[in-house]
Amino acid sequence: MIRRLGHRFAAFFRATTPDPFVLAVALTIFTFILAAVATGAGPRDIVEAWQGDKGFFSLLAFTMQVVLILVTGHALASAPLVQRALGRIAVLPGSGASAAFLVSFVAIAMSLLNWGLGLVVGAILAREVGRSCSERGVAAHYPLLSAAGYTGLMTWHGGFSGSAPLMMTTEANVARFLGDEVAAEVGTLSFTETVLGPMNLVVTLGLIVIVPSLCAALAPRGDEPSQSMTDYLGRNAPTPAPPLRAEATTWPERIEESPWLVALIALPLAYAWYAWLEGAGFGKLDPNALNLLFLTLGLVLHGSLGRYREAVANAVAGTSGIVLQFPFYAGIMGVIRSTGLGAMLATWMTSAATPQLYGVLTMITAGVINLFVPSGGGQWAVQGPVAVEASSALGVPLSQAVMAIAYGDQLTNMLQPFWALPLLAITGAKARDIIGYTALVMVAGALWMGGVLFFW
Repeated sequence: MIRRLGHRFAAFFRATTPDPFVLAVALTIFTFILAAVATGAGPRDIVEAWQGDKGFFSLLAFTMQVVLILVTGHALASAPLVQRALGRIAVLPGSGASAAFLVSFVAIAMSLLNWGLGLVVGAILAREVGRSCSERGVAAHYPLLSAAGYTGLMTWHGGFSGSAPLMMTTEANVARFLGDEVAAEVGTLSFTETVLGPMNLVVTLGLIVIVPSLCAALAPRGDEPSQSMTDYLGRNAPTPAPPLRAEATTWPERIEESPWLVALIALPLAYAWYAWLEGAGFGKLDPNALNLLFLTLGLVLHGSLGRYREAVANAVAGTSGIVLQFPFYAGIMGVIRSTGLGAMLATWMTSAATPQLYGVLTMITAGVINLFVPSGGGQWAVQGPVAVEASSALGVPLSQAVMAIAYGDQLTNMLQPFWALPLLAITGAKARDIIGYTALVMVAGALWMGGVLFFW
């Protein structure tokens, strides 16, 4: 029954899901109309909010961070040592179901450490497992493997890089997002109350079991239609990059291939990362630190500047969707925040909440807002103040309010292609071919997280 349901979801979304760029433009237009109708903002106000400092151009630095995560992660994965390690892991599954389970489980485990790590590792592992299964004649449905590689984004906000829990750990961040008056009233929350709290441990452990098991259950069996990586991508199937050149013959080429030059730059890079880790700790791993780690490891494992340059060049081609679409979502975020539309939606959806329903309604509200503001930090800025005040008025623990927003944010990542863009670039999959599976994962996750919030 689950497989039939998965086939129906996949067929429906394959027929109805637009290209991610078309969706970004459509959401932009819809947000303009919604802001005008709901808030009474004029066209000039809306356009200024869309293109202002907090709008269209506000995520340029973050866009570059995400591009570098994709490029440096992709380059690291193409290093010979990593390719051999991935190859050993990729041959473990003996069926399409076990392949989907493995990819999803690893993606979730990595995302709990860091969202960027989970996104890149999940995508690369999906690609390598797909290639291995195709070569060995194991019937593994490649769109499902790609979807499984994305499932870590439905658990990340309950992990160590979760934006909302992190924003509540310091007085400065609490005051910056909630205001001085609210900050003085609520104080801070430690990770032991949110990410490492009993409720989140129950939610996250449940997702670790439910999501990979569902991915395995969705795998086609027997004579059911299935597309291998080769069938799905055809000539566009990615292959391991060939060596840069057989041997260096000129002095410039010898310098490019010299491991000593790599050592001269890798040592200070490694020390810089160690210094950052010593100061901040692994739990606060951010995009800059992750890029520094990927860059250092990639240089070392490729062994020469020339080979690493070629690996980066192969990876850059897959970043076009990120570069094109991130500014449009930044513009949507600008309209949502500057016109007061986000706070209005959050207030409206939680106004009828009771203490028992508060967590569920806050999660649903966060899920809706995430479709327009697909950024954990940005969403906390929009919804956090409203959620904190509502929880205080209803007598709901602040930790539950924070985690309800986190769950809603990660939940609708399974519908919103914003964060799937790096994965689509690495795997070569199309959004319309994976979203049917991720939508079903979202439904299962919503039932589990909503149930825990309701009965906790």
